[in-house]
Amino acid sequence: MTTDMIESNNTKSSAPLLSQRYLRLVTKDGHSTFQMAGAQGRGVAYLRDVWGILMDMRWRWMMLVFSASFVIHWLVFAVLWYLLAEMNGDLELDHDAPPDNHTICVKYITSFTAAFSFSLETQLTIGYGTMFPSGDCPSAIALLAIQMVLGLMLEAFLTGAFVAKIARPKNRALSIRFSHSAVVTRTDGKPHLMFQVANTRSSPLTSVQISAILYQEQESGQLHQTSIDFHLDSITVDECPFFIFPLTYYHSITASSPLAALLQREAPHHFELVVFLSAVQEGTGETCQRRTSYLPSEILVHHRFASLLARNAKGEYQIKMENFDKTIPELPAAADSKSPKRTDKDIRINGQHSESFQLSETGLTE
Repeated sequence: MTTDMIESNNTKSSAPLLSQRYLRLVTKDGHSTFQMAGAQGRGVAYLRDVWGILMDMRWRWMMLVFSASFVIHWLVFAVLWYLLAEMNGDLELDHDAPPDNHTICVKYITSFTAAFSFSLETQLTIGYGTMFPSGDCPSAIALLAIQMVLGLMLEAFLTGAFVAKIARPKNRALSIRFSHSAVVTRTDGKPHLMFQVANTRSSPLTSVQISAILYQEQESGQLHQTSIDFHLDSITVDECPFFIFPLTYYHSITASSPLAALLQREAPHHFELVVFLSAVQEGTGETCQRRTSYLPSEILVHHRFASLLARNAKGEYQIKMENFDKTIPELPAAADSKSPKRTDKDIRINGQHSESFQLSETGLTE
């Protein structure tokens, strides 16, 4: 592979999918931008997966569903209690002095407001005060049992959804942070594509696995997917057993790498690299996942990441997260050569050979 790589990614794109403004397959925080158009039976499929809908729902909508479900439940049974009172003739009676031959189903339900209050008291089991059902009215007892059973089912479902949503591993994945940019630099004389990932919480993650997919749109309109392998330093196992400090993952850009042609100036470089990370929470054993993507404009050639690890006055390790997204440019000459080039030169005075010396060509390094 040649060492001439892209230094600027401002060339206009010829691939419509990956070049239009604001369009990317996966956002930086891991959300897919694909939209399903013209799918048959999509609404029915959603209704069959109510639990999945609640789990994917944002919290503000979850709170709305929670509140609306109970209010609707109370309103429906308020209507039923009101209809029962009307059918039994309780609305026009004096509940303090009813006729001797009349049984009031629910004491003091004389309006819809009172019926709603009784429905709410029944659902929340806060105890009956002035209003209470009569044991001599079978219709009231049956309606009371139906409301209690359906109310308990509703409470169990929504409470379970709340607990599952709070405890799901997706929330733990929010503490995993990818570097905003990836860099291409030379390590041991070979070009590597690198990105960093950090666990911003003190609790460690275990069994960390990284995978990446390179997406390219073909002239036919098909989206071509290629697997890209990343490794962690010189670790040969597929997973990292301990994740508490920032990790740097490498991809060796060899001649067989799918990125080799894309990172040359003369090649069209419209692509998107999507990175997937999965890890196990040490406390619960659940697996959490995190994603991000890198466009060509977010891959910096001849750069390296700033140092993150330092020691304080006590000798303790510290991670300088303010340097996490910081990159440092490198001169291509310094990056491409491991040792300075030397050239032999002769000194001649009046055409006569005097002595020889060497010129050393070096690049600036820190």
